Amino acid sequence: MKGKLKFILPVILVLALGGGAAYWFVLAPPAKAKKAVKPKVNGSLFALSPEFVVNLTDSHYGKVTVALLLAQAPTAKDLNATATVPTLVEDPVIRATITNDLTGIPSSTLIERRPRQKLLAQILHDLHHATDEQIKAVMFTDVVVQ
Repeated sequence: MKGKLKFILPVILVLALGGGAAYWFVLAPPAKAKKAVKPKVNGSLFALSPEFVVNLTDSHYGKVTVALLLAQAPTAKDLNATATVPTLVEDPVIRATITNDLTGIPSSTLIERRPRQKLLAQILHDLHHATDEQIKAVMFTDVVVQ
């Protein structure tokens, strides 16, 4: 009896381990997939060229480089085919709107963070009213006041 037990016990142990391994690798529910990482920039960035140079109210001038966050990347119909650098078809209206909002403001509006954020919100609001572009945000990528 003891001889049979020495033989049967390892067989039962191997079968139990094999069954556990089979469940683990084949039958167990799949591990939860990692959560998709949400992009920090949701849209397509489009830099306006050239930069904006405007007169400010306090005998200074400002030079500002602007980028737009568009809801989607511009297609061929959205771009001006005759321009030497990529520009949006509505570029003249966009530039006129931004120039109008920048001209004559105090230099502190460009230098200080809160007034600059309010200015960006105003420009975005005005662009939504003046153009058909799906603009999600306006960003100043470079600001120089002199």
